[in-house]
Order: sequence, then structure tokens, then C-alpha cells
Amino acid sequence: MAFDKVFIQASVKEFPRTVARGIGQVMFQDNMWTGILFLAGIFWGAYEEGFPLVAWGALVGVLVSTLAGYILRLPDKHGANGLWGFNGVLVGCAFPTFLANTVWMWIALILCSALTTVAQSGMDNVLGRWKLSSFTFPFVFCTWIFLLSARLFAGFPAEYMGTPEFAHGHVGHIDVGFGYLVVYWLRGISQVFLIKSWVTGVFFLAGLAVSSWRAALWAAIGSAIALAIALLWKAPGIDVANGLYGFSAVLTAIALGATFCNFSWRAALWAVFGTIATVFIQAAMNAFFAPMGLPTLTGPFCLGTWIFLLPAYKFFQPKTAN
Repeated sequence: MAFDKVFIQASVKEFPRTVARGIGQVMFQDNMWTGILFLAGIFWGAYEEGFPLVAWGALVGVLVSTLAGYILRLPDKHGANGLWGFNGVLVGCAFPTFLANTVWMWIALILCSALTTVAQSGMDNVLGRWKLSSFTFPFVFCTWIFLLSARLFAGFPAEYMGTPEFAHGHVGHIDVGFGYLVVYWLRGISQVFLIKSWVTGVFFLAGLAVSSWRAALWAAIGSAIALAIALLWKAPGIDVANGLYGFSAVLTAIALGATFCNFSWRAALWAVFGTIATVFIQAAMNAFFAPMGLPTLTGPFCLGTWIFLLPAYKFFQPKTAN
């Protein structure tokens, strides 16, 4: 009983820091201030777009998934580093983005957020054998389950999900002036949290820079690479303008360029190669899931990063201090 009391007191004291770090861990940053800037960017973008529920969903999601970690008594170091919260915050962004605002949607959001903590623990146990992390795949997998079920459950209709259809390569008109390109580039970063706002992209870059200038640099590089490839290979214009080819590339670039590899020229080339591959994986998964009207979420990032970390080359070494 005394142990439980100490545990609860310590948990309450650290809870706000743990929640903030959970938001920052979406982009691999174990930093409270990064999480606060990310959350500020989410609120700005959600209200700017007229979808404030996305911001409140993000807050509910990270709170629930973090609480689930405490309740399940998962390893303390994971909680202290924010590793219980980052999948939940993405669930919280996704549900109001794709589903109608009903009480059942919010209950499902809470259930799914808690489920990601359980799924993460299990997936990490399996992937740990290959020295890999589950990344954001618990969010992806659990959200896919609930979004697909929404096709049949009228209690939380898939009001904002895409119409099931075969993919078409309609390019459409897109402005390519310098100012427009900067907006598309920043949206590629903001879309990590399903927000379409260049201002949010600035918030996210600032949040990354607070923790790691390398992470901020690679986020910028990842979005630029994705934008260039999408324009050169003539991806659908509306998707390019909304930054929908950038977010997975951003995460892959941060993972390979600033998190899991050392800071050598070989590692940098590997990160660029992995980022390029992720853009094509994004397009392929978009085409694959189009007949179901299902978003790829950050699935392309998970798949692309796993592929490029599995070889375990010599430059996959712990990074030096920032």
C-alpha cells in the first residue's frame, strides 16, 4: 500500500511533463518544450482550419494513452520519456479528422487511444528481436480498425473519409511560385499531426529546433525532398498543395538522419535514400488503400524506416550529443 501511494504521488508530479514529452515523441523528441510547441501548433492549425475538435481530440488522446501506461504499470522509463503518449495524440488528431462528431466517436477515440498503448507494448516486444521499434504503427493499425468499422457502425459515421474508388493520377493545376512552394513545404511538416497549416509547420520546426537542430534540419529536408519528387513525378496537385506527400517523408528523414544513425556522410546519404523511397511507398499505399477509402496515415513512414533500418549497417550507431 505504501508503494502504491509513493507511485501515485510520483506519477501525479511527473504527469504533465510526461504528457508533453509524449507529444514531442511523435517526431522522436524527448523534450517537454517541444511537446508544448507541437500542441500550440496543433491548436493554431485546428482552429485556423475550422476543426477545433482535432486539437481537443489530440489532447484527449495523449492523456488517455499516457494514463493507460500508468494503469498497466509499464516500464517507468518509457513513461518518463513520453513513449506512452505519442500514438494516442495521433489517434486524437485522426478521429475528428475522418469521423463525424458524435458521442460514440469520442468513446471510440478513448478506446482506441488506450488500445495503442497495449498494442505498442506487444509490437515492441516482437520487433525488439530485430532491434526495431514499432514507431507509430500502433496508431496506424488501431486507427485503421476503427475507421473500417465506422463504415458499418452508424454511431460514428465516416463522414470525412474518402470515397472508395480506384486511384487515378489526375495531376490538376497547382501554383508553383516560390511563396506557394514554401506553403506546401511547411504543410508537409504540419501534416504529421494531420494539420494543413503552414503556420503550424513553423511551430513544429521551432519545437524540433528547441530539442535538436539536426532533427529540425532533417524535417525540413524530408519535406523538401517529398515536395520535389511529388512535383517531378506529377502527383495529384491537390495532395501536393495540402502537404500529403510530406509527412511520412519528414518522419523517415528525422528517424534516419537524426535519431538512429550516426552523423556521417554515409548515414546522411542513407537518410536521403530512405526519404526518397518513403515518398514512393506513400504513393503506392495511397493507390492500394483508395478502393477502401482508407487513409495511409503514417504507415509509409513505418514501412520505409523499417526497410532502411533492418540492414543494420555499421553506421547504425548511437548518435553523439547534439
